[in-house]
Amino acid sequence: MEAAPNNPAGDTIFALSSGALPSAIAIIRISGARARDALEALAGIIPQPRQAALRTLRDAGDVLDEGMILWFPAPRTVTGEDLAELHLHGSRAVVEACYAALRRLGLRLADPGEFTRRALFNGKMDLAAVEGLADLLAAETESQRRDAIRRQRGAVPRLLVGWRNRLTLISAAMEAAIDYDGEDEVAEQDAWSPLVDKLLAEMERAIGLAPAERLRDGIRIAILGPPNAGKSSLFNALAGRDAAIVSDIAGTTRDVIEAPVAIDGIPFVLIDTAGLRDAVDPIERIGVSRALDEDDLAQIRIDLRADAREDVRTIAVSSKADIADPLPGHLAVSALDGRGLDDLQRRIVAMARAILPDEGEVTFDRRYREALFAVRDELIAARGGADLVLAAEHIRRAGRVLDAVLGGDGVEDMLDALFGRFCLGK
Repeated sequence: MEAAPNNPAGDTIFALSSGALPSAIAIIRISGARARDALEALAGIIPQPRQAALRTLRDAGDVLDEGMILWFPAPRTVTGEDLAELHLHGSRAVVEACYAALRRLGLRLADPGEFTRRALFNGKMDLAAVEGLADLLAAETESQRRDAIRRQRGAVPRLLVGWRNRLTLISAAMEAAIDYDGEDEVAEQDAWSPLVDKLLAEMERAIGLAPAERLRDGIRIAILGPPNAGKSSLFNALAGRDAAIVSDIAGTTRDVIEAPVAIDGIPFVLIDTAGLRDAVDPIERIGVSRALDEDDLAQIRIDLRADAREDVRTIAVSSKADIADPLPGHLAVSALDGRGLDDLQRRIVAMARAILPDEGEVTFDRRYREALFAVRDELIAARGGADLVLAAEHIRRAGRVLDAVLGGDGVEDMLDALFGRFCLGK
């Protein structure tokens, strides 16, 4: 059998596709032109495609194990190549013996993500689905899981293709307006400008959502305030552990301390910061500077300062409600007796949900977001221009941006980093 066009070396690869050993069952996946030969060498008679069969596996007459085998001929496989699976007892010794036998047959251990790379190159997956799979494998919270599944199932390209089709309709309407022989310019613009306005609003909504990286890494919550305001105690209470040193000595926290936490299925990164004041100590000044940086970067701020004012990303908190009356307009919280912590978490979740995708929406990573910003700018230019011909050119340029990202421009630059996130069996 000839090597697949997207596997010019003709390598047949194998790897463990199940969980860490030891385990009840170990699944070794084999993909490539020599998968059938390897399966016959180990198991003898090959079963019908996609039908499991019990076989005794042998290497040069020695019994390796008794297990189930499956045969999947190309191209109807996850990689697009001939593919076989060995379902064995999950012993390290059994797996290592099978690995050794496969190597003697001329196969090699797969690189991280190589099965998925072959699926991509052989047209079994698109890049958005691969990115979604990578996020799904790394998902630790319910929101991460839901978003990754949407991305893996093609929600991103479906949305982009839909926008691209609408740009085509807008271009057609604009071309008709350019060719229109009448003099009613308002009527001409009415044929396409509402379509641009609606698409622009959807684009702004997509851009306003938290990026995929933020959902993957966690929404940052910075706890800010003066020294001895109770920041570290509140940080520990929200983290559910003593992650930060708590002391009555002002300036104890001199650097940024981070702790990942999940609240109501949403991933967050809690950030304890140095007390905000005019510090004299040079080390403390660095800590204050970093605290101010977090003030700018955080998606949610818990502000313990007396002059804190609430806004779309700020919760004003009085953190020592067990010993002092809360300030006006501040949420009363006590890390000591737990007072107000439930209310604070509900406020945090509500703020997070405002920037996370609704049901059916998807997040976009940097590569897609850069394209969305470019399309948004072209739409704004088209909507604001007085020259219809120039406006039509902006719409065509917006379409070319989506064509480029859908066509995978620049994919090679990111593949190695992307597949490096996968395990060998993927």
